[in-house]
Amino acid sequence: METKPLLAPFYLIAASLVGVADTLYLSYNHYLNLIPSCSIGGCEVVLTSPYATPWGIVSLSYLGLVFYLFMLCLMAFLAYDPRSKGLRLAALLYTGFGLACSIFFELFQFFVIHALCIYCGLSAATTLALFGLALWHFIKTKEN
Repeated sequence: METKPLLAPFYLIAASLVGVADTLYLSYNHYLNLIPSCSIGGCEVVLTSPYATPWGIVSLSYLGLVFYLFMLCLMAFLAYDPRSKGLRLAALLYTGFGLACSIFFELFQFFVIHALCIYCGLSAATTLALFGLALWHFIKTKEN
């Protein structure tokens, strides 16, 4: 009996690339000391707040870029071996960690900074999609 190819790892790779593009854009602008244009008007407040570089050394956009690059590598391994129990669990735990951080950052923006950034919202939506896809893949391959 021929098994159908599992597509979730490839969807995870695509979502990871969206996250890489989003955080690479923010990191590039941070490196050049520019504020990207924003359609909702809160990006400049969030991105220039002292909380955007919590230790004064590293911008959260750089940390997000590292998160998504590692996610992309993990998803490439998962695409190579989609039934690996270790990789499936690692994908679920890593995306869960990212989702928890995204929820915290969005709530922090809203309640502490009192502004929202569309690029941060895109990153949070991407992380939510990554978690949903990782959970879907984990459940679909659980019986094996």
